[in-house]
Amino acid sequence: MPDRRQPDSPTDDNPFAAPPEGRPDQPWQPRGGGGGNGDGDGPKDSDGQRGPARWDPTDPIQRRARYALLAGMWGFFFGIFGIPSVGLLLGALALYWGISALRGKPAPATAEGAPAAPSGLDALGPAARPQRTAAVSGLVTASLAILLAFSSYALQLAYKDFYVCRDDALTKSAELQCNTLLPNNVLGDVLKVRQ
Repeated sequence: MPDRRQPDSPTDDNPFAAPPEGRPDQPWQPRGGGGGNGDGDGPKDSDGQRGPARWDPTDPIQRRARYALLAGMWGFFFGIFGIPSVGLLLGALALYWGISALRGKPAPATAEGAPAAPSGLDALGPAARPQRTAAVSGLVTASLAILLAFSSYALQLAYKDFYVCRDDALTKSAELQCNTLLPNNVLGDVLKVRQ
């Protein structure tokens, strides 16, 4: 069989190869990312703009959007698990953070008559989409958390006699007698004391 050894190819595409003779060593630089644009600036979208930026924890608008999502989610969980006071607090905080993230601070005008620079999430450009989604999701979950907390308080207020009777009952039979204070509907069936 003939020798199938390929001729030596240029080492331009081998990042670990030694530099050609006569050329000085150069400091390492990252390769240009995807698409062969060769400028090393990272991925670009169809408009030639840089791709979406990473989350910046020092940016208060992005931070409030994430806080809104987390506080709203935990407020909703606390509302479901029967701790309405914590759910109400976290829901209110999530509403504040979500609204302030969506509105942002207005940027001052750069010169007289010149339009103001974009502010809030609009200043992030394409990177604003995940932050806007987080802020809106935080507003939705915050609204649900506040709704759960208010419905829990309204239920306790509407059926205060039942809750007082149940809490003051010393025996199981006395606790079962409190079921007569509930209405004969689905809500009464959910709240009544089980045997």
